[in-house]
Amino acid sequence: MNVYRDLDKLPEFKNAVVTIGSYDGVHSGHQEILRRINRRAAQCNGESVLITFHPHPRLVVNPDDDSLRLITVLEEKINLLRQYKVNHLVVVPFTKAFSQQTPDEYIRNFLVSKIHPDKILIGYDHRFGNKRTGNIEYLKKFENELGYKVEEIEKQEVDDIVVSSTKIRKSIEAGEIKAATALLNHPFTLSGKVVRGKQRGSQIGFPTANVKPASKHKIIPADGVYAAKVHYKNEVLKSMLYIGRSLDNQSKTVEVNIFDFNQDIYEEELTVEFIARTRGDLRFEGMEELKRQLAKDKEVVTELLS
Repeated sequence: MNVYRDLDKLPEFKNAVVTIGSYDGVHSGHQEILRRINRRAAQCNGESVLITFHPHPRLVVNPDDDSLRLITVLEEKINLLRQYKVNHLVVVPFTKAFSQQTPDEYIRNFLVSKIHPDKILIGYDHRFGNKRTGNIEYLKKFENELGYKVEEIEKQEVDDIVVSSTKIRKSIEAGEIKAATALLNHPFTLSGKVVRGKQRGSQIGFPTANVKPASKHKIIPADGVYAAKVHYKNEVLKSMLYIGRSLDNQSKTVEVNIFDFNQDIYEEELTVEFIARTRGDLRFEGMEELKRQLAKDKEVVTELLS
């Protein structure tokens, strides 16, 4: 899959079969659309093209709204999309100026001038242009003049995608990882950089890597302990992960205890793959009680990962 982030450096796509959207999570509903554009592209000896936006349009149009929570940040999304054999991903730099284009400008100056679509597959409720005033009927008006065909993704399918996204977010926020995984059709992951913590885990025999999520808008699962796998460079490592308040109770942390691992990975990037939540967060009277519980947790996690 080719990835483009500069609209002035796009190639001439061949018989481009295009779909447009945020594709947050790249879940099972999204995957069906991707299979469809790949089939359509094969039928017309063309290429499949997915257009998405970064940053998320809501962050640009409503910068004071801090409620957005993403199942996948951009790099996670790109890594997932590679699995589904889309030929090209166009990551549009979404700006205030881009959002203020009229529907005509969006179609002519962006969609046709930059992408040259042969077919456009979009949902019945697709909106574009300034104040989202453009819609699928407006796009269809220019089919003959501008030389593309619009294929509508049916209401039921679009609604299922929206419902699935909502269910996935709720499942993750509740720590229901297995339910989220089933809807995603792949594991939920969290990527980030390893930062320095208080190193208190090392003092009780459970050293942890503190992971700072790649974006403050990344959705974080419910507090508690999880069986997990850490993807670090070319290794996949069995791990136990904790989400909750740090020992000084000042801030929420994502801490992963990687089994049989003793490397310095500060400032390194890693990806945590969530397998299952084994318990909720607990409060402890002291370090010895915490240490005993962590030993029990490790037994449970080890069994789950075996």
